[in-house]
Amino acid sequence: MTLSTATTTAPTWAVAPATVTSPEAVALLRDYLIDVSDRYYLHHQGRVSTPEEIEEGLAAFPSDDLTPPTGVFLVGRLGGRPQACAGLRVLDTGTVELTRVFVRSEARGSGGGARLLAAVDEAARGLGARRIVLDTRLDLVEARALYTRHGYVEIPAYSNGPYAEVWYGKELTAAVPAGA
Repeated sequence: MTLSTATTTAPTWAVAPATVTSPEAVALLRDYLIDVSDRYYLHHQGRVSTPEEIEEGLAAFPSDDLTPPTGVFLVGRLGGRPQACAGLRVLDTGTVELTRVFVRSEARGSGGGARLLAAVDEAARGLGARRIVLDTRLDLVEARALYTRHGYVEIPAYSNGPYAEVWYGKELTAAVPAGA
């Protein structure tokens, strides 16, 4: 009798810059907005977002500046499928703002957030940044936990957006050479 020793390999994450207007980027950004908007309306009004509110949100908070030289948009792929995104917006010569961080619900818990934030650090350095800042809502507890696990600390407010309730920053260190 022969025992099978077949192994299955779990899909891996790959993160790379993408065009923010590509169909997959637009779909990820829509899913991101639905996710954060539904959570907001459930928390404050006991209901999910309406399609009209989603369209208004997409128009009110465009992502078209997440392209060089003013920023970058990253897409995370799990097993080749687009499942995550993050954007960086240049604020000044040494600071970028992290925005639109999202992992689709079916891919959460698979290491995508950590892989995405590692790629964010690399992309920020590529933009000449020494510091990354972000703002978020207090109810987005999973995102806040992810940020703090990856070196972000609470900082004083640097923005006054309608959904900014807590601010984080991270000082970037020099890149670690591969194999070090």
